[in-house]
Amino acid sequence: MKHLIDPMDLSVDDVDRLLNLADEISSRPEKYREVCRYKKLATLFFEPSTRTRLSFEAAMMELGGSVLGFSSADSSSAAKGESIADTARTVACYADIIAMRHPKEGAPYVASKHVDIPIINAGDGGHNHPTQTLTDLLTIRREKGRLNNLTIGFCGDLKFGRTVHSLIKALSRYENITFIMISPEELQIPEYLKKDVFEKKNIPFREARRMEEVMPELDIIYMTRVQRERFFNEADYVRLKDSYILDPEKLKNAKADLSILHPLPRVNEISVKVDEDPRACYFKQALNGKHVRMALIMDLLGVMA
Repeated sequence: MKHLIDPMDLSVDDVDRLLNLADEISSRPEKYREVCRYKKLATLFFEPSTRTRLSFEAAMMELGGSVLGFSSADSSSAAKGESIADTARTVACYADIIAMRHPKEGAPYVASKHVDIPIINAGDGGHNHPTQTLTDLLTIRREKGRLNNLTIGFCGDLKFGRTVHSLIKALSRYENITFIMISPEELQIPEYLKKDVFEKKNIPFREARRMEEVMPELDIIYMTRVQRERFFNEADYVRLKDSYILDPEKLKNAKADLSILHPLPRVNEISVKVDEDPRACYFKQALNGKHVRMALIMDLLGVMA
């Protein structure tokens, strides 16, 4: 594994190995404090980010490495018209590994074709977000003890949500996963996912318009925000932004061991009243993201404790 561009770049065995290493890192952090000493991570974020960028930076620093980079396109030479390929080739002169977020789908893939150091896709448009997928898989495994025999409901913006698309593809490789898609018609999952994942692999799924009607069935509910930045029409965003809001009332008929996930940031799609519910896992996800990115950085750099 040279780069991580798509979650399907990882085999199931690769995923298991990374999740196991993440668990080891979280239980014995002192063992890993110097493994990336003298190594540099470049975070090239052409889009705003809090959790992903900071968790990458924290991950590298906790491995003993250092960080350089930028947090918006305006603060890079992209503002002057520099190509992705040229930016990547230049930064590869200064760093050992790159984490890149970009609003254009495929940008990290393009960058990976022009450098000899590992590239990690930290989110490209509405396409993929493989390190969030690893974060989600680690969270599910830690909460449920397994990655099979689960019913998972995805709720909210399923059309533009790259975290949803990546996680669906990753979970489709595990046995007995039932998918329930909860969204307004305008934000339902893309047809290519229905055809290339569900229909091609003969995986059961169904679509629902109200989360209350499916809540009692769910082992996991994966909430997403309606993403303003993906809309071309402000009126459509305003009309759909409050389509689904999870609150204590909607959880009354949920399983006692339901796990509530959200890749964050949250706007108002999960009421703050849910935060104290022991089933809320979204802040645990943020911590899990640091551990799994530490494991990934180690793996791609070929370093060992």
